[in-house]
Amino acid sequence: QVQLVESGGGSVQAGGSLSLSCAASGYIASTSCMGWFRQAPGKGREGVALIDSDGSTRYQDSVKGRFTISQDNAKNTLFLQMNSLKPEDTSTYYCAAKAGDCSYWTAQGVYASWGQGTQVTVSS
Repeated sequence: QVQLVESGGGSVQAGGSLSLSCAASGYIASTSCMGWFRQAPGKGREGVALIDSDGSTRYQDSVKGRFTISQDNAKNTLFLQMNSLKPEDTSTYYCAAKAGDCSYWTAQGVYASWGQGTQVTVSS
């Protein structure tokens, strides 16, 4: 089991930037896919970005070119750099981890480990 703890959320005006972190502990060696999800009030949880064990990344279309997912070399910490933020990016952001194939990375049901979430609020 992997434990995940997010940090770095906050409030920012549209066009601003925020950086999120997710500290991982436990059996990290079992993790092959780590991703960021978000959930706005009254909406479902959606996949935002993914990084796999080879360092390959994938993004939701709405954040391409604005968000960057990365990991530290030890893979203990996952990052999400968010630039050019928009009010529609306002959500609770969660990091998630899973073993095995990363093909269906946007399907939240395949992830075994989740953080508690961190709030991001973008004002217009």
